[in-house]
Amino acid sequence: MEIRQLKAFVAIAEARTFTAAAQRIHYTQAALSMQIKQLEKEVGVPLFTRMPRRVVMTEAGEHLHERALRILREHDAALAELAELAGAKHGRLRVGSASGMVSADSLPLILKRLRKSHTNAEVSVSSGTSEELVKKILAGEIDAAFVSLPVQARNVETELLSRDQLVAIASPRHASAGQKVVSAFALAGEKLILGERGGNTRRLIDEFFAEAGLKPTVAMELSRQAAIRNMVAADMGVGIVPLSVAREDVEKGRLVRWWIEGARINWEMGLARLSGGYLSPVCQSFLDLCREHFAGGTVVPKPAQRGAPKKAAGGAKKAGRKPAAKAAAKSKKSKR
Repeated sequence: MEIRQLKAFVAIAEARTFTAAAQRIHYTQAALSMQIKQLEKEVGVPLFTRMPRRVVMTEAGEHLHERALRILREHDAALAELAELAGAKHGRLRVGSASGMVSADSLPLILKRLRKSHTNAEVSVSSGTSEELVKKILAGEIDAAFVSLPVQARNVETELLSRDQLVAIASPRHASAGQKVVSAFALAGEKLILGERGGNTRRLIDEFFAEAGLKPTVAMELSRQAAIRNMVAADMGVGIVPLSVAREDVEKGRLVRWWIEGARINWEMGLARLSGGYLSPVCQSFLDLCREHFAGGTVVPKPAQRGAPKKAAGGAKKAGRKPAAKAAAKSKKSKR
């Protein structure tokens, strides 16, 4: 039983003649008759009694007429709702964020702007590690997520939004608080407070120590950058975080920052979503607002701008991470 058959049936039931019904729904009379024949064949009973100048519904036709009207009303309502979802005001957006900084600072501003054009959109936000959020994208549980790059998962595409350099942070009460640069060897001997495993930031840190042939002492593994900063500020250990995460605390004197000697550790944050997936208007608007918000705001500290770009895993380009000449000179003076 098809919608076009029900429309033909209702048109005849209301017009009482095939000719008038065909004109109402813009069918030829032959096409209309074919639709009714197919419908009657499917239901197994005649729906109309044909008379010389008009038709009359049979008992079966009367029963079907009431249900057909209900079905067509639901059909039209569904189309109307879907049209609304495709419009500017409605829709659903499910966002994930592996970055506490993005959740606290950037995301509220982006969603505030989104609400102006999609006033009735249903928006939900969840958090987790980059690995967890990528799994949610693949499972269809969220539409997009702010994650650390690169993402090595099939059927997930990413877009770089910002880049930052990883630095070491310590309490101003640390014995070496006055130095500007720290070596990988010295860091490995500290009680490190790092992000939990499963995130790309932690993976970059682990790879850095592995390449240096060092096994670091990890005292704590925390899920939030704010928790890492607070523990470091309490002099519970030394952290390794993106520079932008620590900048405010460093400026206020709550933390000290060390460049990591010889390190080429860039933290890249991007937006991940399902490859080739349907983008609803609200999702497309969200992507556009994210691009606009982060455009020109890529965080690449001056000391990391020297050095030629090198290829990252997957072919993505990463900016060099060497300290500038002055920082390098201070590094040599600080070695004892």
